[in-house]
Amino acid sequence: MLKLVIFDCDGVMFDSRETNRAYYNQVLNQFGCPGMDEVELEYVHTHNVFDSITHIFRNHDHVNMDAIDQYRLSLDYAPFLDKMTIAPDLIMFLETIAPNYHRAISTNRTNTMDMVLDIFALRHWFEFVVTALTAPRPKPAPDGLHMILNHFGFKVDEAVYIGDSTVDQEHCAAVGMEFIAFGNPVLKADHHVDCFMDILKLPPFTPGKG
Repeated sequence: MLKLVIFDCDGVMFDSRETNRAYYNQVLNQFGCPGMDEVELEYVHTHNVFDSITHIFRNHDHVNMDAIDQYRLSLDYAPFLDKMTIAPDLIMFLETIAPNYHRAISTNRTNTMDMVLDIFALRHWFEFVVTALTAPRPKPAPDGLHMILNHFGFKVDEAVYIGDSTVDQEHCAAVGMEFIAFGNPVLKADHHVDCFMDILKLPPFTPGKG
């Protein structure tokens, strides 16, 4: 029986592609490097900040990585949030499932996750949040999902994960968790949806139980 719904953040709870574009291009611009192409944007959209910085600076050996890290840590993330758009039916979905299912997040965000939850007033909806900072290894490693399952004391078949990328697909496959692909029909998943409320029509969800 389904007891727990686990969410990815970027690309699922939020359309944050333009936020990521603006943020990482700002870091590149600070060191005189050109902005990302679309392939690089796709990479940073699904990977943690440490891997993303290494990736976008991979051809800029003249830039000191310690200097990049210092600048990144000093950069105020708040101004970039105005480009971040919450999924239109996320709150309705959370209101619907809250009485019956526990809710958690497994994301490759790092120190910006708390800011996102607070600014968009979402913190009270989620009982446990794992980031790339709190998990021993970031996604696609299974560590975050193991942490969440252990926190609640649930088995893997009592949870589902909602994600939008191959990183999420591999994250679930590593533990054998049921995977709901959000807005990405090419992923190998148990189910595919384009909006949150359609998830309620899927076999794992039984109204009034959980």
